[in-house]
Amino acid sequence: FGHCIHLTEREADALSDSGSVAVFCPTSNLFLGSGLFDYQRFRRRDKPIRIAAATDVGGGTNYSMLRTMDEGYKVIALNGEKLNPFQSFWQTTRGNAEALSVVEKIGTLDEGSDADIVVLDARATPGMRLRMETVETLAQELFLLQTLGDDRSVREVYVAGRPAKADMSAG
Repeated sequence: FGHCIHLTEREADALSDSGSVAVFCPTSNLFLGSGLFDYQRFRRRDKPIRIAAATDVGGGTNYSMLRTMDEGYKVIALNGEKLNPFQSFWQTTRGNAEALSVVEKIGTLDEGSDADIVVLDARATPGMRLRMETVETLAQELFLLQTLGDDRSVREVYVAGRPAKADMSAG
Protein backbone atom coordinates (compact mmCIF):
# COMPACT_ATOMS: atom_id res chain seq x y z
CA PHE A 1 0.00 0.00 0.00
CA GLY A 2 1.51 3.31 -1.05
CA HIS A 3 2.30 6.05 1.43
CA CYS A 4 0.31 4.88 4.53
CA ILE A 5 0.78 8.26 6.19
CA HIS A 6 -2.63 8.48 7.84
CA LEU A 7 -3.17 4.89 9.06
CA THR A 8 -5.32 4.25 12.10
CA GLU A 9 -4.27 1.49 14.50
CA ARG A 10 -7.06 -0.70 13.14
CA GLU A 11 -5.81 -0.20 9.57
CA ALA A 12 -2.23 -0.84 10.68
CA ASP A 13 -3.36 -4.09 12.35
CA ALA A 14 -5.07 -5.13 9.12
CA LEU A 15 -1.87 -4.48 7.14
CA SER A 16 0.15 -6.50 9.64
CA ASP A 17 -2.34 -9.36 9.85
CA SER A 18 -2.53 -9.69 6.07
CA GLY A 19 1.24 -9.48 5.54
CA SER A 20 0.76 -6.41 3.36
CA VAL A 21 3.52 -3.90 2.78
CA ALA A 22 3.46 -0.18 3.59
CA VAL A 23 5.50 1.76 1.03
CA PHE A 24 7.58 4.68 2.35
CA CYS A 25 7.81 7.37 -0.38
CA PRO A 26 9.55 10.30 1.35
CA THR A 27 10.32 12.45 -1.71
CA SER A 28 6.68 12.32 -2.77
CA ASN A 29 5.30 13.00 0.72
CA LEU A 30 7.64 15.96 1.25
CA PHE A 31 7.04 17.43 -2.20
CA LEU A 32 3.26 17.17 -1.87
CA GLY A 33 3.23 18.12 1.81
CA SER A 34 0.81 15.25 2.35
CA GLY A 35 2.14 13.98 5.67
CA LEU A 36 5.01 12.11 7.29
CA PHE A 37 5.38 8.32 7.21
CA ASP A 38 5.88 7.06 10.77
CA TYR A 39 8.60 4.51 9.98
CA GLN A 40 9.63 3.77 13.58
CA ARG A 41 6.01 3.41 14.76
CA PHE A 42 5.35 0.78 12.12
CA ARG A 43 8.53 -1.15 12.97
CA ARG A 44 8.02 -1.07 16.76
CA ARG A 45 4.39 -2.14 16.92
CA ASP A 46 3.41 -5.38 18.66
CA LYS A 47 2.22 -6.30 15.18
CA PRO A 48 4.98 -4.82 12.98
CA ILE A 49 4.22 -3.78 9.43
CA ARG A 50 6.44 -4.80 6.54
CA ILE A 51 7.92 -1.70 4.91
CA ALA A 52 9.37 -0.96 1.49
CA ALA A 53 11.06 2.27 0.40
CA ALA A 54 10.31 3.72 -3.03
CA THR A 55 10.69 6.85 -5.12
CA ASP A 56 7.12 7.40 -6.42
CA VAL A 57 8.37 9.96 -8.90
CA GLY A 58 4.77 10.58 -10.04
CA GLY A 59 4.34 12.68 -6.91
CA GLY A 60 7.98 13.06 -5.97
CA THR A 61 11.11 14.57 -7.39
CA ASN A 62 13.72 11.89 -8.08
CA TYR A 63 14.35 8.25 -9.05
CA SER A 64 17.51 8.00 -6.93
CA MET A 65 17.38 5.65 -3.96
CA LEU A 66 20.26 7.64 -2.42
CA ARG A 67 18.11 10.79 -2.56
CA THR A 68 15.18 8.76 -1.22
CA MET A 69 17.33 7.58 1.70
CA ASP A 70 18.33 11.19 2.41
CA GLU A 71 14.74 12.41 2.39
CA GLY A 72 13.68 9.36 4.41
CA TYR A 73 16.22 10.25 7.08
CA LYS A 74 14.74 13.75 7.26
CA VAL A 75 11.14 12.48 7.51
CA ILE A 76 12.10 10.15 10.35
CA ALA A 77 14.00 13.00 12.07
CA LEU A 78 10.90 15.22 11.79
CA ASN A 79 9.06 12.48 13.69
CA GLY A 80 11.64 12.82 16.48
CA GLU A 81 13.55 9.63 15.63
CA LYS A 82 16.83 8.72 13.97
CA LEU A 83 17.47 6.16 11.24
CA ASN A 84 21.02 4.90 11.37
CA PRO A 85 22.77 4.40 8.02
CA PHE A 86 22.98 0.62 8.43
CA GLN A 87 19.19 0.45 8.81
CA SER A 88 18.74 2.80 5.85
CA PHE A 89 20.94 0.74 3.52
CA TRP A 90 19.31 -2.47 4.83
CA GLN A 91 15.86 -1.04 4.07
CA THR A 92 16.88 -0.07 0.55
CA THR A 93 18.42 -3.48 -0.23
CA ARG A 94 17.37 -6.53 1.76
CA GLY A 95 14.37 -4.79 3.34
CA ASN A 96 12.87 -4.01 -0.05
CA ALA A 97 13.65 -7.54 -1.26
CA GLU A 98 11.86 -8.96 1.80
CA ALA A 99 8.89 -6.66 1.24
CA LEU A 100 8.62 -7.91 -2.34
CA SER A 101 9.11 -11.56 -1.26
CA VAL A 102 12.16 -11.94 -3.54
CA VAL A 103 14.90 -12.09 -0.90
CA GLU A 104 16.06 -15.49 -2.21
CA LYS A 105 17.03 -13.75 -5.48
CA ILE A 106 18.01 -10.14 -4.70
CA GLY A 107 18.85 -7.83 -1.82
CA THR A 108 21.88 -9.72 -0.52
CA LEU A 109 25.35 -10.79 -1.57
CA ASP A 110 24.61 -14.39 -0.54
CA GLU A 111 25.84 -17.20 -2.76
CA GLY A 112 23.21 -17.98 -5.37
CA SER A 113 21.64 -14.52 -5.36
CA ASP A 114 21.35 -12.58 -8.62
CA ALA A 115 24.15 -10.17 -7.64
CA ASP A 116 22.50 -6.88 -8.50
CA ILE A 117 25.22 -4.55 -7.25
CA VAL A 118 25.79 -0.80 -7.30
CA VAL A 119 29.35 0.36 -6.56
CA LEU A 120 29.28 3.73 -4.80
CA ASP A 121 32.03 6.34 -4.47
CA ALA A 122 31.97 8.32 -1.22
CA ARG A 123 34.41 10.84 -2.74
CA ALA A 124 32.38 11.58 -5.88
CA THR A 125 32.09 15.34 -5.39
CA PRO A 126 34.38 18.00 -3.93
CA GLY A 127 32.10 18.35 -0.89
CA MET A 128 32.08 14.60 -0.30
CA ARG A 129 35.88 14.40 -0.63
CA LEU A 130 36.22 17.15 1.98
CA ARG A 131 33.79 15.45 4.35
CA MET A 132 35.55 12.07 3.89
CA GLU A 133 38.70 13.61 5.41
CA THR A 134 37.04 13.34 8.85
CA VAL A 135 35.22 10.03 8.37
CA GLU A 136 36.51 7.34 10.71
CA THR A 137 33.90 4.56 10.59
CA LEU A 138 31.82 2.65 8.08
CA ALA A 139 28.69 4.11 9.67
CA GLN A 140 29.97 7.64 9.01
CA GLU A 141 30.83 6.80 5.39
CA LEU A 142 27.41 5.24 4.78
CA PHE A 143 25.75 8.28 6.37
CA LEU A 144 27.75 10.53 4.05
CA LEU A 145 26.61 8.48 1.03
CA GLN A 146 23.03 8.50 2.32
CA THR A 147 22.88 12.26 2.81
CA LEU A 148 25.24 13.66 0.16
CA GLY A 149 25.30 10.90 -2.46
CA ASP A 150 23.52 11.17 -5.79
CA ASP A 151 23.94 9.86 -9.34
CA ARG A 152 27.55 11.10 -9.36
CA SER A 153 28.31 8.60 -6.58
CA VAL A 154 27.36 5.62 -8.76
CA ARG A 155 30.56 4.20 -10.27
CA GLU A 156 29.48 0.78 -11.52
CA VAL A 157 26.25 -1.19 -11.83
CA TYR A 158 25.92 -4.96 -12.14
CA VAL A 159 22.67 -6.75 -12.92
CA ALA A 160 22.62 -10.50 -12.26
CA GLY A 161 26.41 -10.32 -11.91
CA ARG A 162 26.96 -8.76 -15.33
CA PRO A 163 28.21 -5.20 -15.83
CA ALA A 164 25.38 -2.88 -16.82
CA LYS A 165 27.41 0.29 -16.43
CA ALA A 166 31.17 0.22 -15.91
CA ASP A 167 33.37 3.00 -14.55
CA MET A 168 30.80 5.76 -14.73
CA SER A 169 33.34 8.21 -13.29
CA ALA A 170 34.85 8.75 -16.74
CA GLY A 171 31.60 9.94 -18.26
